[in-house]
Amino acid sequence: MNYALVTPAKNEEAFIEKALKSVVAQTVLPLRWVIVNDGSTDRTSEIVTSYQQRFPFIRLVNRESGQHCFGSKVNAFRAGYAELEDVSFDFIGNLDADIELPCDYYERLLAGFADDAKLGLSGGTRYDLCNGEFVKIRFSEFSIGGAYQLFRRECFDAIGGYLPLEMGGEDLMACVMARQFGWRVCTREDILVHHYRSTGTAQGSQMRLGFRTGKKNFLLGYHPVFECIKLMRITRVGDLRDHLSEFAGFVVAAMQGGTRQVPNETVKFLRTEQLDRLKQTVLRFRDPASGDRTRRHALPSSKRVEG
Repeated sequence: MNYALVTPAKNEEAFIEKALKSVVAQTVLPLRWVIVNDGSTDRTSEIVTSYQQRFPFIRLVNRESGQHCFGSKVNAFRAGYAELEDVSFDFIGNLDADIELPCDYYERLLAGFADDAKLGLSGGTRYDLCNGEFVKIRFSEFSIGGAYQLFRRECFDAIGGYLPLEMGGEDLMACVMARQFGWRVCTREDILVHHYRSTGTAQGSQMRLGFRTGKKNFLLGYHPVFECIKLMRITRVGDLRDHLSEFAGFVVAAMQGGTRQVPNETVKFLRTEQLDRLKQTVLRFRDPASGDRTRRHALPSSKRVEG
């Protein structure tokens, strides 16, 4: 079993060497690692070149990017993927330039794939650097972060790769589409991934992020009932504020009539999953002993993933 990697990178001089060091130290190295310099104006290209000279499996692609949206990152990934046409790989990974992996990351993921022929997509659990220490990020059990995803090639080809979505969410939709095409998706809670890029924590920043997330969720096809129910599960004032701004973004996008960039069949599948999850939640409240049964039959996945 072997794999290849693609890393889109734009102005990542502060972090990319951590990614470089963690990949060249892997116990199982990639056949090829294509790093796409997506119009950087800093030393990103220079840093990658210094590693490319020492590690032949690294290939640098310089790309001029006139776009400033999430779709540009997907297009950069596609440019890198095109550089793998002459490589016979079994698995394809997306790795962000601000991620640091444990040295056995890919060895352990590949072992998981070897044990499950229907496992199509897997990845570790993200910890963000916040105020000098790493903090576990609360992803839904239905989600694997795109920054460190590894696909079985047949799964990646079946879903057609990442969708170039203007507001992002391509990693989430990859999880949804993998399940739609009958593949299992698994988050590895036992494998930690370190993420170094700082994220905004000010109230205004969080509210803007929530509003933007709401607009994105509408464009991805989230069920309105599912979006509403989120508000009913809030237990902290801060969370309520953030989710209210998210719901406001969802409503505004609906009123504006934004055009969805996700296939209709995928939207139908996503909404069916979301309603099923709501039903499972109700069943667990009514009969706590049924929790295990409903989880087992909820989705065709070994770990349920955000949809």
